[in-house]
Amino acid sequence: MSVTQKSFRCPGLAGELEGIAHLPAAEPRAIAIIAHPLPTMGGNMDNKVAFTLARLFADLGCATLRFNFRGVGNSEGSFDHGEGETDDLLAVAHYARAQFGEDLPLLLGGFSFGAYVAARAAQQLNPQHLVLAGPSVKRTAMPPRVAPDTLVIHGEHDDVVPLAEVMDWARPQHLPVIVLPGAEHFFHGRLTQLREIVTQHFRGVVL
Repeated sequence: MSVTQKSFRCPGLAGELEGIAHLPAAEPRAIAIIAHPLPTMGGNMDNKVAFTLARLFADLGCATLRFNFRGVGNSEGSFDHGEGETDDLLAVAHYARAQFGEDLPLLLGGFSFGAYVAARAAQQLNPQHLVLAGPSVKRTAMPPRVAPDTLVIHGEHDDVVPLAEVMDWARPQHLPVIVLPGAEHFFHGRLTQLREIVTQHFRGVVL
């Protein structure tokens, strides 16, 4: 599918946030917002996992926005341990709905720290779909409970967020976790497989 990229800026509680919108050629079927990994470890919206998720959702027909959390790149503000970053995601969602339509279905996705933030934001936004890749647990705080149809993907040999910790979070929720055998935190060499898993999950789903 033909996809164009456009830079955007939107207001946040700590100042302006910068981002990039991936826009399908046709009218968008839904809005997707993608959150990037931990800023203090160099995470930003150009992270390859975040980019992969953004591009695949655009290919599925979503107006997809990835953005820099406060204090990253040209986004104003400073790191806030997940609290302010949740506000950032809420601000981008508000902007996206104003731009593309309040009635469009909303999808949230995130990688690592971004997955933690997406899970927090989902409590207020109630998205139709939530995708968490390599979700961070315990580093900042335990993510909240999520909807039972949340798609969680994790690497078997993740040395940043051990699989056992994710299972400890998922187990009380009876939440399925898709484990990529041999994969590590950044899904090196496995991005195509990650993309295929997410695409298959949404095949036949009415967005």
